[in-house]
Amino acid sequence: MWLYLAALVGLYYLLRWYRERQVVSNLQDKYVFITGCDSGFGNLLASQLDLRGLRVLAACLTEKGAEQLRDQTSDRLETVILDVTKTESISAATQWVKERVGDRGLWGLVNNAGISIPFAPNEWLTKQDFMKILDVNLLGLIEVTLSLLPLVRKARGRVVNISSIMGRVSLLSGGYCISKYGVEAFSDSLRRELCYFGVKVAMIEPGFFNTEVTNSEKISGAIQEAWDQASPEAKEVYGEKFLESIKKSVEKLKSRCCNNLYLVTNCMEHALTACHPRTRYSCGWDAKLLYLPMSYMPTLIVDAIIYWISERPTKAL
Repeated sequence: MWLYLAALVGLYYLLRWYRERQVVSNLQDKYVFITGCDSGFGNLLASQLDLRGLRVLAACLTEKGAEQLRDQTSDRLETVILDVTKTESISAATQWVKERVGDRGLWGLVNNAGISIPFAPNEWLTKQDFMKILDVNLLGLIEVTLSLLPLVRKARGRVVNISSIMGRVSLLSGGYCISKYGVEAFSDSLRRELCYFGVKVAMIEPGFFNTEVTNSEKISGAIQEAWDQASPEAKEVYGEKFLESIKKSVEKLKSRCCNNLYLVTNCMEHALTACHPRTRYSCGWDAKLLYLPMSYMPTLIVDAIIYWISERPTKAL
């Protein structure tokens, strides 16, 4: 019996390996639009797809980022300035994309733009602090997607949304995990709607990688800023010692992050170029071996783990 079971499992993985190796034809004629290309995953993916021969339309927040990207890629790659929090900027970028893709449509939309700050315990934050992250990571992603969806549908293409393993298990306070849970929900509903039109939707769920999102100096500064604006009651309950403890934990973040960004961009490339892309890609050993299993554990166990490894407020019971 066990031999038959092992044979079935082996056959399943062999079939999956074969299906995932099949590549879409005529990649050199396909356009891919990527947001957040100033640095990190977006910047690396733009260069990677350009080397692969695809026609990359890279959206950057700053002209400096766009210029640096153009300097390190071929003449095929084109850039546009995009702020995903502004409707007029998205409308202008959408028109720019339409002019370039024409009747062929847009093969790939990669929603990569994202931020992680303001970050601090929830009680130290304001509604505006939450909105800053939601505007970029979730609402901006949704508006960009809705604006470009007709072009993607015309090409029967792909939507690739950059979520996070923190969209599976909420380990951080503030708006980041909330935004990524939202990305997961939006992507699931979008995938089910668009399957009728031959459009495929994939989610990328990285663990911790060294990018601007995990920049310890910026996160530490955001924590201090949130502390400074917190109410006297919150400061009394949490205490200066708690503040210093979480800032020290953040300082160690860089050493815990993976430097191999290709683990993520290779998944993004596969989602765009494979005939049979996966629905979800978990990137990094921490995502596969720690956070993904945690997302399937009973809530009681996950809460206990987080309770014992987290810093304790001064007046904790």
